[in-house]
Amino acid sequence: MTDQTLQRTQLVDALRQDARARIAAQGITRDSIAAIADDLRDIASQAQLWSEDQFPPPDDDSKQARYLIAEDEGKTFALYLNVMRPGKRIPPHNHTTWACVAAVEGTELNTLWTRTDDRTEPGRATVQKDREVSIEPGTAIGLLPDDIHSVFIPGDSVIRHLHFYGRALETLSERVMFDPEAGTCWTMDVGVQTRKADK
Repeated sequence: MTDQTLQRTQLVDALRQDARARIAAQGITRDSIAAIADDLRDIASQAQLWSEDQFPPPDDDSKQARYLIAEDEGKTFALYLNVMRPGKRIPPHNHTTWACVAAVEGTELNTLWTRTDDRTEPGRATVQKDREVSIEPGTAIGLLPDDIHSVFIPGDSVIRHLHFYGRALETLSERVMFDPEAGTCWTMDVGVQTRKADK
């Protein structure tokens, strides 16, 4: 294990331990998740731990590579590194678990939405834009389970962002994705195949 890998492992283990303790003490609240997002931002600021030679960008046929960095037994407290090419779009969706995003390199434009229908008609939903948040180095965002956001990668450079979830993405079988123009919604799939980070 290289010194850099050891440092990354120690920081990630501490992040997950602190997140467990915070949620056990405070529950899942706007404040507790914001504090976890701040901790994630601090780790993301150490860009040398998330470099291209360790986590290559996706090939030309894909706009996203997702690496699993660590997760607890039971697939909770799961940390990923997303490496995405410009132009990548992810429509509005929720997570059904808390989520934090922090930038290592580049900008991820997040649009936050509010669901406005009464949820009585399956497959139908209306959402409206609330605000946009640029997640770039030095910034992070925390999302509660029912929060809705969409993602767009602007610019002309590959980005690297850390995503930290209460439960692993591969277990989230009830996430909902929305089409604001059509007024529809459906169950979201996991997206690109997750890669395991090299130790």
